[in-house]
Amino acid sequence: MSVSLQAFTTGWLTTDRAGLIAGGAGTTRIPVVTGLVEHPKGRLVFDTGLHPDLRADPAGRMGFLADLFEPDLPAGTAVHERVDELVGDVDLVVCSHLHFDHCGGNALLGDVPVLVQRAEWDAAHGGDPTAGYQEVDVDTGQDVRLLDGEHDVFGDGSVVCLPTPGHTAGHQSLRVRTDAGEVVLTADACYFRETYETSQLPPFGFDPDEQRRSLDRLRGLERGGARLLFGHDADQVPDDEVLAFR
Repeated sequence: MSVSLQAFTTGWLTTDRAGLIAGGAGTTRIPVVTGLVEHPKGRLVFDTGLHPDLRADPAGRMGFLADLFEPDLPAGTAVHERVDELVGDVDLVVCSHLHFDHCGGNALLGDVPVLVQRAEWDAAHGGDPTAGYQEVDVDTGQDVRLLDGEHDVFGDGSVVCLPTPGHTAGHQSLRVRTDAGEVVLTADACYFRETYETSQLPPFGFDPDEQRRSLDRLRGLERGGARLLFGHDADQVPDDEVLAFR
C-alpha cells in the first residue's frame, strides 16, 4: 500500500536560543513543523502548530509563554489552511506532545480523534502552571485516544508512534515508511541537527537522561536508513516549502 508524507511549516517562533540548546546565544527564529500522512486507510496530521488567535492576541492565547516566544503565523499557514490547500480534510491527529506549538490547531481540523501518549495526557493535566500546557489547546472536546507505548496507527507497520520521552513525560515521534524511504518526524525529541550531533540539550525539560536515551534511539533509526526531520530546524523546512516523500 502506498504511503506518502508531506512536511511543512505551520508558523514560526522567535525566542532566546539559550532556551533551546545549551550554550546558545542571541535570538533565533524557528519553524513549527507539521506532517501530513496519506495512507490508503486514512489521512493523519502529526502536530498541528499554532492557533490563529496568536495573530492578534498572543498573551491572551498562551499567557506567560508570550513573554518567551514571539509567534509568527502568516495568513494561509495555520494547519487547517495548509491542510485544506493540500488535501481538504483528515481523519486523525497525532500529537507528539501537548505544548502550544504542537497541538494549537487540533480543533481546527474538525471533530477527529487525537492520539497522544497517556503519560503526556496525564502530565498536561498535572496542575503545574509552569509546565507549558494550555487548557485551551489541550481540552478541545475531541475524542482523545490514549496510547501506552509504541502504536501502529494503521496496523501494517507503515505509520508508527514511537515513544521518545524526555522533553516531556509522554513525548512521541512518528515513523513513516513511504515509497521514498523511511522518515522519522522527531518533534521535540530533537530540535535541531546540531542537538543531534553535539548532544547539547535544551536547559529546560522533563528528564534529560530520558532525552539522551531518546536521542540514542533516533541515532539507531538513522543508522538503519531512516531520514530524520527535526522539530524546529530552519535548515530542513524553509518558510514556504513543502517537503514531499512519496
